Amino acid sequence: MNSGENKERNLKQAERLIKKAVQGNAKFIVLPEVFNFRGDLKKAINAAEPIPGYSTKLISNLAKKYNVWILIGSLMEKDQKSLKPYNTSILINNKGKFVTKYRKMHLFDIKLGKKEIYESKRNAPGKSPNLVSINKIKLGLSICYDLRFPEFYRTYANKKAEIICIPSSFTKKTGEAHWHPLIRARAIENLCYIIAPNQCGIGSHNVPTYGHSLIVDPWGKILAEGSGNKEAVLFAEIDLDYLKNIRKNLPALEHRRIG
Repeated sequence: MNSGENKERNLKQAERLIKKAVQGNAKFIVLPEVFNFRGDLKKAINAAEPIPGYSTKLISNLAKKYNVWILIGSLMEKDQKSLKPYNTSILINNKGKFVTKYRKMHLFDIKLGKKEIYESKRNAPGKSPNLVSINKIKLGLSICYDLRFPEFYRTYANKKAEIICIPSSFTKKTGEAHWHPLIRARAIENLCYIIAPNQCGIGSHNVPTYGHSLIVDPWGKILAEGSGNKEAVLFAEIDLDYLKNIRKNLPALEHRRIG
């Protein structure tokens, strides 16, 4: 997606893309980070919603209508116990029910030339990873900057995760250097599928984002890739027999001496 500060426009575009995914026979749909609002720091805080709330209810209705599982990559979650909103992923099942959520643990604080992004000024950090099952398929949840912390994903490998989702709004400068190698590394070292939808266009603080959404298999092969500047729907098959064979023939996870 190329989400901006117009929440209604973002939601309508998400609905169009979800419908297109359903027409392509998708069973599990993953949206990118901050799918419903992306922009100015203060405006993003004001755009925060409770869960369930306006945006999540809309996606819930679509999941039920089309009989699909949908992971809201993230949105700003308003929580009465926290002074700052959380950056939160929400998993909704094919009946439109809220299954679980994950609050982004690692917050992106960085200077990119003359521009600065300090997520810690905007968001409160989450406290724990979250592994959940979709029809007995083990799914690990993460968001964007989490990608840079391999020990975080080891917690999912230890619990035999088969798919890990990394919805993102990854910047262009860092993405050009690190997006592909890090995504492929997480798939290879944890022997799992990675689904990583990324934002394109201009992100917060007018920093360009990288696009190039990816779906990668446990061997590190790129199954699908988006463009750098256009919204699109990517499709890939998740083959659990293939995953089991890779883990059997290359049992690296069983050979670990640490962790």
